[in-house]
Amino acid sequence: MTRADIEASVPLLEPPGWALAERELFDLLDHAWRRFARDFTGPDGRLTYRHALTSRDGVDDFYEVFFNWPQLYLLGGADDLLAQAGRHWEGVTAQLTELGMLKDEYERGYDWFHQGESLLLLYFLTMADPARWAERAVRFAELYVDPAHGNYDPARRIIRRPHNGSDRGRTSLFDGTHYPWLDQEARCYGFPLDWLEPDGAPEPDRAQDRRLAGEMTARMGAGDTAVNLAAAGLVLNAWILTGDPRYRDWIEQYVGAWRERAAANDGIMPDNTGPDGVVGSLLGGRWYGGHYGWSWPHGWYSVGSAAAVAALAAAAATGDDGYLDLLRPALDAMIARGKVMAFTESDSSLSSKWCPQLAEAVTIPTMLVPFRHSDRGWFDYNPMLASVPVALWHHGGNPADRRRLEELREAAGYDWRTVRSFRSKEEAGHEEPWFAFLGGDNPDYPEKILAAAQAQVRHRLARMQAHHDVEVSEADIHLWQQCNPVVTEALVQLTWGGPQVIYNGGLQQARVRYYDASRRRPGLPASVAALVWSIDPLATVVDLVNLHPEHDRTVIVQAGAFAEHTIEAVRYTACPDQSWLGSLYDYGHSQPAVTEHQADIHGPWLTVHLPASTRIRLTLTLALRTRTPSYATPFDGPRPAG
Repeated sequence: MTRADIEASVPLLEPPGWALAERELFDLLDHAWRRFARDFTGPDGRLTYRHALTSRDGVDDFYEVFFNWPQLYLLGGADDLLAQAGRHWEGVTAQLTELGMLKDEYERGYDWFHQGESLLLLYFLTMADPARWAERAVRFAELYVDPAHGNYDPARRIIRRPHNGSDRGRTSLFDGTHYPWLDQEARCYGFPLDWLEPDGAPEPDRAQDRRLAGEMTARMGAGDTAVNLAAAGLVLNAWILTGDPRYRDWIEQYVGAWRERAAANDGIMPDNTGPDGVVGSLLGGRWYGGHYGWSWPHGWYSVGSAAAVAALAAAAATGDDGYLDLLRPALDAMIARGKVMAFTESDSSLSSKWCPQLAEAVTIPTMLVPFRHSDRGWFDYNPMLASVPVALWHHGGNPADRRRLEELREAAGYDWRTVRSFRSKEEAGHEEPWFAFLGGDNPDYPEKILAAAQAQVRHRLARMQAHHDVEVSEADIHLWQQCNPVVTEALVQLTWGGPQVIYNGGLQQARVRYYDASRRRPGLPASVAALVWSIDPLATVVDLVNLHPEHDRTVIVQAGAFAEHTIEAVRYTACPDQSWLGSLYDYGHSQPAVTEHQADIHGPWLTVHLPASTRIRLTLTLALRTRTPSYATPFDGPRPAG
């Protein structure tokens, strides 16, 4: 593949703090994942676990532990990390098959809130090594695209049931007599189908509670539910791999059906259809109340993520950004119903998420929005989940999507520039200070987020030391996630200019990505640091630094996570005048005279040669989504523009 080549010539005299911190984080992460593999996994990659699993839950908790390990490889992690991540997928898959949770390597039947979490590991493995993982990725997508597998009804454009997967005989929502709902979960989230019990009525015994037994099976165990939209990520992955129009057409049809249902509901996406494809036909006409929907248990936390995965998948596959309107009206409806109060005064069911993220700001009055809706109206007030509006804005830089974020910032009672050290389940949550940085209002963000990432890795290492010899019981299988020391959010934002992946089954977004030209693999070369200062398509600004004092590096810059953008032109810094060195007997040097050059590119890749101790600033003019998304690399043959 022919690529434009440029060479860095600005001398690196005083390495920026962010560059040193970035490379230090790579080194620490390399140590940390090796420690985790040694202490918590067996020789074949499986997790050290000796018990059964007694419910349908748990598959996601095994895969999630490693979800961002191949992502770290893609960023520039160690050469052997990719093979190690693949070994863990293989080992965990064998382990879960033995535990009766999988059939033909895939989830037998569970909701897509959890399936999406499980599949992130496979998506990143596919992104890093498509040849090895393509067969599985396509086979799994066929479970939904091919109606013969029993999951999809093409006539009604619905996924037939909330629990779905590779075992078409696994129906209903639970095994046994009733849904296994714990007291703590009941206190946090309440109950499904709450309208079946009169207000003030005594709470029935769990085994006799019709909301968790027969009525739940009849009303929530059949038909489609909004979180199934996350399956669009699985099908998008297959389309990127193969280009087969069947996958694009399925996304267009399935997501399009939900788009129509949202339009018919004043723009707010409903969360259910019956087996007949009619919204509310099993729920007394209610557009809310479906499994993992607006009413129970998580509301927008699950519905919004699935809708974002689907809307972005449909926009990518079809080129029609109108699919993003699956999200926008619901966002605006929630914001319109926002209330100013301290988080500690709200009725939030997600305090375990927000208390670490807000820290001392939990007592500061701020705008909170309702995440859930039932017969009693809107409730469950929380800060806006920033990952969804940020993903919308990142997709195309739509001015209205940016204004929404700016208005959310203005309404916040806390400072969006503040960086707090925490690691959420999603390995995300710092979108607000990153947004401020990209707007030029948070210049210290790179150093602060890298320091926070260091703190979290070191915290996880200490936690691993404290728990490495614990016999993990079924009740404690989240221990592995809580000890996973791989943190990638900072590196994704700073080097790729993208938000962390949407956790419930999204595919990666990025303005740029990198390849090591010498080693012919994805990721930044050793000793190279990168920082994306701006993601404006007309001026995406990237700094590249080679910290090594002797060895040259060559970086290939790719436009987009899947080479879906075109680099039309680049302006870049140069220092052709070497007089800054001075004479042999000078005791110092002068300031290098930095000039700017320009080159036309008109392609998805740009090769940058970085001699030892040099730096370069690239200002890229990007044409967004002008090429068909692909897993092709700059080392493959040419492919046409899309």
